[in-house]
Amino acid sequence: MSTDSQTTRPVALVTGATRGIGQAIAKELGSDHRVLVGGRDEALATEIAASLPSAEAWVCDLTDGDDVAAAIERVGRVDVVIHSAGVEGNGAIETLERQQWRDVFELNVVAVADLTRMLLPKLREARGMVLAINSGSGFHAGAEWGLYSASKFALTAFTDALRKEEAGRVRVVSVHPGRVDTAMQQRIQAGNDAGYNPNDHLRVADVALAVAAAVRMPRGANLNTVTVNPDAA
Repeated sequence: MSTDSQTTRPVALVTGATRGIGQAIAKELGSDHRVLVGGRDEALATEIAASLPSAEAWVCDLTDGDDVAAAIERVGRVDVVIHSAGVEGNGAIETLERQQWRDVFELNVVAVADLTRMLLPKLREARGMVLAINSGSGFHAGAEWGLYSASKFALTAFTDALRKEEAGRVRVVSVHPGRVDTAMQQRIQAGNDAGYNPNDHLRVADVALAVAAAVRMPRGANLNTVTVNPDAA
């Protein structure tokens, strides 16, 4: 990674960048950004960073506030933070225990809010962007998906409020993909009698292109809320 790349490229911190949507976003933005590849697996984050023109691993546990604060100390300029890390959680309401709610909200909401709070001074200085990977579940909830949807509804509320608070300083974008062909989606549909057909789902690369369009939007305009679905949906 050259010094020139470090000083001239805008910097994108992508959480959950070692797999799925996050990895696709890191690769898409790698053409014109210096990417901080966020993840807990140092070896994998380092491997992905090495495949990009200008990147480095950004390793921490997002559910540990002290670990996140220490990791931010290693970061200079940040132009955009993309919150892609997340966890699914499902089950009938009557079966869900307190800790299950805490675990899902800790990563999907609390970690997002806390990392954003810590990065706001850098983002304001750069007149940057906060972009959250949400879900169609951030708009509606179905049976046995109350837990996951509740966390995504909360994420929608967070981005809506932040957008108003930071208007004119930091742009805020909420991206809501439909079903995406990821390992998580395969786990979710493992018991589906109809079987799993990846062609019925978005490709991670398509979600990454939508994210990149929002990130590359010139100042003066903002894609506040982006919904991405398979064209057959």
